[in-house]
Amino acid sequence: MSGGSGRGGAGAGPVGPEQMIAEARKAFFVMFGFMVVVWLVQLANYAGHYALSRHYGVIAGEVGTLPDILAAPFLHWSWAHIESNSGPLFVFGFLAAYRGVVRFLGLSLLVAGTSGLAVWFFERGGVETVGASGLIFGYFGYVVVRGLFDRHLIDSLIGLVMAASFAYLLTVAVPGTPGVSWLAHLGGLIGGLIGAWLFRDRRSPGAGAAPSDSGPPAPGAHNPRADLHKELGDLGLL
Repeated sequence: MSGGSGRGGAGAGPVGPEQMIAEARKAFFVMFGFMVVVWLVQLANYAGHYALSRHYGVIAGEVGTLPDILAAPFLHWSWAHIESNSGPLFVFGFLAAYRGVVRFLGLSLLVAGTSGLAVWFFERGGVETVGASGLIFGYFGYVVVRGLFDRHLIDSLIGLVMAASFAYLLTVAVPGTPGVSWLAHLGGLIGGLIGAWLFRDRRSPGAGAAPSDSGPPAPGAHNPRADLHKELGDLGLL
């Protein structure tokens, strides 16, 4: 995960406000570029009477559509479809990316895979499934629990706010919603939760070890309480 972490290295502690702003700027441009690509694909798809969606949709049990798992999130069935996905995709994608773009790209591949495979294995036959909603649910799940795995105060607060504000999304990750691929949503959500664990910040061995009786911690030693105080200070709470 070199280059993808939002920290200076394993056990290096939280980044400063300047680096957070720099990472957020990169995340913004990554998501802006991603949205441009999605909308350009939609224009081409619309001009071709949605032939791309028919040709590159994921169909359960058809081996030939397995590679389309990575293409399907860029495709939609209508302008209403892409418009309903665009806002949540940008917001959750940005929040998922601002801790490291390389990590975000790995997460995106994982979520696209789990979402597409859930459709491929369990969807009813003959249904062509496309759309970015699987990614949205994956990013949502990742953002909600990432702070818990990373033990990062700011991300934990963001996850709490997102969970409280968008809990209604979970209602379309269960069976029964007409015209919606709940399997793609559920698969993406599971991928996001797995990604929060796989792409968590890993501290070096002994980074959180208690100080010895022989004296105070050596300069530069990791101190979880100092990390917490620094984050509270960055938020203006201390």
